[in-house]
Amino acid sequence: MEVTHTFVVLGYGESQYLETCIQSVMNQKHKSDIVIATSTPNEYISAIAEKYHLPVLVNSKREGIGTDFEFARTCVDSNLVTIAHQDDVYEYEYGQAVMNAHRYNPNSSIIFSDYFEIRENERVFKNLNLKIKRILLLPIQLFGRTQFTKRLSLSFGDPICCPAVTFVNHNIDIQVFDNHFKCDVDWDAWEKLSKQKGRFVFIKNCLMGHRVHEESTTTEIISDNIRTIEDFEVLQRFWPKCIAKCINRLYVKSENSNQV
Repeated sequence: MEVTHTFVVLGYGESQYLETCIQSVMNQKHKSDIVIATSTPNEYISAIAEKYHLPVLVNSKREGIGTDFEFARTCVDSNLVTIAHQDDVYEYEYGQAVMNAHRYNPNSSIIFSDYFEIRENERVFKNLNLKIKRILLLPIQLFGRTQFTKRLSLSFGDPICCPAVTFVNHNIDIQVFDNHFKCDVDWDAWEKLSKQKGRFVFIKNCLMGHRVHEESTTTEIISDNIRTIEDFEVLQRFWPKCIAKCINRLYVKSENSNQV
């Protein structure tokens, strides 16, 4: 079976960073396919797509972020699909690293890299939030093929950066994303996948940059206290209510790292 990889750039509204994201996925060592997926088609997205000769796939169901993510994951026929968020960027080696990782782990369900943050156009590789996530990922890094270790890494918080993830779609037979959550849609997805067959493969190199800015969805949700409520619900999938409450109090502190 020939293995193919596609970057599905998920566009929403009129992000000033969309073109930078597209340029980063075009400038890859491994030349992957690229499409734009959107539930908010507009002239701005169409103009950028025309400039770079990229197809635009429109999700007519504007039901929420989960629906947008699931559409992006499944709208192409590639074996490997990376949902590239419009505000983020990818390093030159990302696509090649994913292809290499899949070659050695063909039964994986997701392959994801470490990442850095972009704050005011500066690259940040170390802060409290990133340090905690890297510690949480140690079980997956060492023993990512077992259900226990996958769930252990997820049981204290969400250490996996969603735009750093490539989905191995031919090994996934469930709906990954839904609209139950506004913020923890990705943590919910990893929790569901952790109960399925398929290894979680972690690439230790920082191969993508996640932009933290005032207009980002994560920043907005944290300010509305939605994330704290949703975190507590997910934590109860791993722990009794009393323990989940204690962990959630500690986890809230990491949200301060997402403030601009």
